[in-house]
Amino acid sequence: MTLTDVDLERQSNPVDAIEHIAALNDWTFERAGEDEITICVGGTWAEYNVSFSWLEERDAIHLACAFDLKVPEPRRMEVMRLLSAVNEQLWIGHFDLWSEEGAVIFRQAQLLSGGVEPNTSQVERLLVAAIDACERYFQAFQFVVWAGKTAPEALEGVMFETVGEA
Repeated sequence: MTLTDVDLERQSNPVDAIEHIAALNDWTFERAGEDEITICVGGTWAEYNVSFSWLEERDAIHLACAFDLKVPEPRRMEVMRLLSAVNEQLWIGHFDLWSEEGAVIFRQAQLLSGGVEPNTSQVERLLVAAIDACERYFQAFQFVVWAGKTAPEALEGVMFETVGEA
């Protein structure tokens, strides 16, 4: 018997805990099914749809954060270059391009092996990390898609830090 053969009984569906946390925080949410919930979060640059999915066979909560930006076919290679450059800078999570929809999404997962239930801190940290990454790089994706910039130009445009006031 291997460690992965041990089947621990889970007391509840982790998405139920996420729904409870969303309700406590007055976040707008919709339950798409027993194992999925989508939370809407307003940011500085966009409205973000954050979907949490319980993947029972993997003992993991999967987070996918999408924003309204469709990548037209002629700009997809440059967006892929930008994704690669951005992902090199991230410690957790990553951006993907869903080719069928032409949508950029941020994804990450939280392992809940051994019957662990998600707590408020974990759920909020997953959500904050996703929104922070999307807020930081949203304009770079826009620069590539709508302004025709190269990936290095777009990244350079969003990486500077402002100090003080004008």
